[in-house]
Amino acid sequence: MARAFIDLHCHSRGSFDSLSAPKDILKAAHDRGLTHLAITDHDRIDVALEARELAPAGLTVIVGEEVKTLDGDLICVFLERAIPPGLSAVETIAAAREQGGLVGIPHPFDRMRGSLLRDASMASLAPLVDWVETHNARVVGHGNEDAQAFALEHGLPGIAVSDAHSIMEVGVAYTALEGDPSTPAGLLAALPGAELVPGRATFFVRLWTPFAKGVNRLRGNGRVRPVAAAAGRDRPA
Repeated sequence: MARAFIDLHCHSRGSFDSLSAPKDILKAAHDRGLTHLAITDHDRIDVALEARELAPAGLTVIVGEEVKTLDGDLICVFLERAIPPGLSAVETIAAAREQGGLVGIPHPFDRMRGSLLRDASMASLAPLVDWVETHNARVVGHGNEDAQAFALEHGLPGIAVSDAHSIMEVGVAYTALEGDPSTPAGLLAALPGAELVPGRATFFVRLWTPFAKGVNRLRGNGRVRPVAAAAGRDRPA
């Protein structure tokens, strides 16, 4: 059975807090040995659709979106239409399912971001999602440990993601799978046997964030964006 290396949370210049061009993201992902990459910009999918058409042989781009719900952020993948922000978490999950998409919970307990599980009542959503980010390379503090405990308690698969907002971060953390995660059914089938390969964005991720946000303000991109640096690491061949 084929082995896949997937990063299910990555931002491009389509996000207000990233400056990364799709062609540069794809080159970095391919060079570092990823076989699958979900581009999950904030509340839009147009750049992810563009990247899917540009992907080199050996790299599959999954079109995704990090959706800002009324309750916190959700990652939705295998989309063909953007899901509007501002719906409830339940409504957002239903909108993803209507497209045949899958849904995960990003950086669940990160108190610096719009994390879903900071509210204890959100535990009721566990049966409605497909995975939890139990290792997010940008999380500081005990957020990843809390996410691991939550996933274990609710019988959900855990994944490792880069949450990349810069080229240097792409694939700094990823998930190794047996099988073909190029389709929703394939990814769901592979998740229970997932092997998490953790990594962490360096301190410079926080230093670069104001710079990226300022650049996007100057560009007139509305909301603002973060750039990060991460320790380089060889990907599997």
